[in-house]
Amino acid sequence: NNSSSLIFQVLFLAGTDTSSVILEWAMSNLLNPPHILKKAKSEIDDQVGQHHLMDEQDLSKLPYLQSIISETLRLYPAAPLLVPHYSSEDCTIKGFDIPCGTILLVNAWAIHRDPKIWGDNVESFKLERFDLEGGGEGGGLVNKLMPFGLGRRACPGSGLAQRVIGLALGCLIQCFEWEMVSEEKINMSEGRGVTMPKAIPLEGMCKARPIMKSTGPL
Repeated sequence: NNSSSLIFQVLFLAGTDTSSVILEWAMSNLLNPPHILKKAKSEIDDQVGQHHLMDEQDLSKLPYLQSIISETLRLYPAAPLLVPHYSSEDCTIKGFDIPCGTILLVNAWAIHRDPKIWGDNVESFKLERFDLEGGGEGGGLVNKLMPFGLGRRACPGSGLAQRVIGLALGCLIQCFEWEMVSEEKINMSEGRGVTMPKAIPLEGMCKARPIMKSTGPL
C-alpha cells in the first residue's frame, strides 16, 4: 500500500544519503594525509589480498579501517543534530527542566568535539583515539560516539550503515590507487544541509589496481 511504500522510500533515501556523505568525508581525510591511505591499503593487502574482493567477514580483520570510519563519524557525523526527539513527560536533564511536549535536538557535532571527552586536538583527524595498536582507548572511545543516536531511539540502520560504509570504503582502497588532483590540501569546510555535506565536493584521481583485472566485473 501507499504507507508501506512511503516508509521504504524514506528508509532508502535516509540510508543512501548519509552513507554517501560519510564516504566522501572519509575519502577526503584519506587523501589529505596520504600516509593514512598507505597504511589502510597495506592492512587490506595483508589481511584480504588482491585475489578476491572484500566481503563482510573481512571487516573484523581490519581494525585500522574501522578506526578511519570511527574518526570520520566523530568529526563529521552525517546528522550533526541527530533526529529531533519529543519529550513524552516532564523531565530534568543536567539541571534543565524539560516540560512534556518539548522538541529536543542533540548536538552530536559539538559532543564529538568536546575536549573533556576526546582530549587535546579535537579538531584533528587522529586515528590513535580508536587504534589500540596506536595507544588509543579503542573500544572505550568508540562507545562514546553517537553519530546514530543512543538508546531505544537510536537509528535502526546503524549496524547496516557501518557495514556498508566499511565495505564501500574498503573496496575503494583495495581496488584503486588514489591521488589528489592538485598539490593543494583538500578543503574540509562543511556545507549546509541536514546531513552536513562538504562545502566543496571532493575531487580525486584514481587508477585500477591489479585486483580489478583478476576478479572480473564488479
